[in-house]
Amino acid sequence: MNLIQDDNIDNALSVFRSERQFLEDSQVRIPPKPASFGKGSANAKTEGASSPNKRPNAGIKIYNLIILLVDIVVMLVRWIYFTLESIYLLVVPPKPVDVSKDVVLITGAGHGIGRSLAQQYAALGATVVCVDINDKMNQETVAAIKQQKGNAFGYVCDVTNREQIIEVQKTVKQQVGVVTILVNNAGIMPTHPLFQQTENEIRKTYEINVMAHFWMLQTYLPDMIQKNRGFIVALSSIAGLIGLNNLVPYCGSKYAVRGIMESLAEELRQDPRKPAIRFTSVYPYMVDTGLCKKPKMRFPSLMGLVKPDEAAAAIIDGQRRGLEEVSIPKYLIYLNAFVRCFPGKAANLLRDFLDSGVESDL
Repeated sequence: MNLIQDDNIDNALSVFRSERQFLEDSQVRIPPKPASFGKGSANAKTEGASSPNKRPNAGIKIYNLIILLVDIVVMLVRWIYFTLESIYLLVVPPKPVDVSKDVVLITGAGHGIGRSLAQQYAALGATVVCVDINDKMNQETVAAIKQQKGNAFGYVCDVTNREQIIEVQKTVKQQVGVVTILVNNAGIMPTHPLFQQTENEIRKTYEINVMAHFWMLQTYLPDMIQKNRGFIVALSSIAGLIGLNNLVPYCGSKYAVRGIMESLAEELRQDPRKPAIRFTSVYPYMVDTGLCKKPKMRFPSLMGLVKPDEAAAAIIDGQRRGLEEVSIPKYLIYLNAFVRCFPGKAANLLRDFLDSGVESDL
């Protein structure tokens, strides 16, 4: 199994490809250095000028075709393997890793999912760094953790302020240590039609829900890469998988979070250093934190509001098991993938049948 999972096959194929490049390069004739000026030099120039028109012989073409076929076969074999592996892991998920030696930083730790995440990580033995713009609520979270004999630190920070984030990072690194699990949780959710959303609301939604991710990643990720160990958890939303009424800016921001995580994971996958950084994108349904002021649902027992503690437990479990994507409830991400195999009009039939979402809070 490791032969397929690791880079062994890629390394073996690179040998074939380098040999192919050597053979191709060998077909290009390099004009010899002229021995003397005059006629001999002119002959050498003429002889060298004709070399670019020379075509690879049949042997090179056959060799290149063999390499292409090998690439295709290897890709298909690995494709099948990884597909079967993912099915197996659905039935037998990987064991959760120990986080007792980790420093976990959580934004928006003063209330809701953030507070539940902080308390549950602390209960697992992790050192928790609580970050929030509201100092009073943030300190309440820290106090609750310490009351349960947990280890927690609190810092006031506006996650839309890049300079403030950098200053807090320096303090955290000095007082607590290098952050090894970063949970970008902070977010806001204005819920009314687009034309009734003010410029300030839209800008603030993107500053907190999107831009803050960039500043946090640029600030904390370098130390993780240097340490060659780290986890990035980002709170997207079901609204980052499907568009919803009264949530146009919010949906756009959560789709952006999904794109940031996916593209950053790919960027680091292609990094020659091969940093051991894991990514988990989280897509919660409506969580009972107060952001959803007027939820609507046709089947409350099937798609009711999720409790913050339940959401936090699912997020931590997904991170500890190394899952790339987690939806809450779990089935929603698979339902979304299935529905997207059908025409948009068919998907709208299911939307209308479920009749779930949020009403305008105006």
